[in-house]
Amino acid sequence: MYRAVIVSAALALGLQSPTTPRKGGNAESAKIKNPVAATPDSIAAGKRSYTRFCAKCHGAEGAGDGTGATGPVAPPDMTDDQWDYGGSDGELFTVVHDGIPKSPDMESYAARMSDTDIWNLVNYVRTLRAKK
Repeated sequence: MYRAVIVSAALALGLQSPTTPRKGGNAESAKIKNPVAATPDSIAAGKRSYTRFCAKCHGAEGAGDGTGATGPVAPPDMTDDQWDYGGSDGELFTVVHDGIPKSPDMESYAARMSDTDIWNLVNYVRTLRAKK
């Protein structure tokens, strides 16, 4: 919660957080550890959040083939080995929490999802990669 307040204040002032998502990943975000164990309950909760918030753009199976994205760039395939903004749990969390700067599609979900919900989502997204 405290981190979200600081990030929100920095963004309101036009500053970038040290954990702002960046192409190639962000070393500061990568240091953030997932406090939610990837239990079956966490993964099921993450799947519910994914279905509600993510599948429209990223596709039902995470292949980037959803129909809801409106920007010039297709949503990333979350089942492959290359994740443009880093593949650590902390980087995934930060992309969902903060959104991607200047992206018309990947906005912040901090106001719509709790931190725990986002961590559950991270745990679920990990299973998408494993299915391939």
